[in-house]
Amino acid sequence: MWFIFGVIAIIATFINLGLFAAGKDYRLAMAMGLSFTALTLAADYGMVADWIEAEDWSALMDVVPIMSAALWVLTSLSILLNITPILLELKNKKATT
Repeated sequence: MWFIFGVIAIIATFINLGLFAAGKDYRLAMAMGLSFTALTLAADYGMVADWIEAEDWSALMDVVPIMSAALWVLTSLSILLNITPILLELKNKKATT
């Protein structure tokens, strides 16, 4: 499930950037990108909780250290990419005033 949410988050992020580049309203796509990023993290956390409940320590030891670093990087990248249009609009407003 986390994979599906992650793919949807990536697609929504690119739609967000595309709508901004086209000069259209991008806010819904931005909200969807950030929301699906959050759902990806929640689903991943649920998967880890299932492994703990099943006492699957080898899965935890093999996957969690790498997954933790990847989630930090990908979540930070998602936030940065999704708020880029807002930052660019603020920069353009300052430049015109």
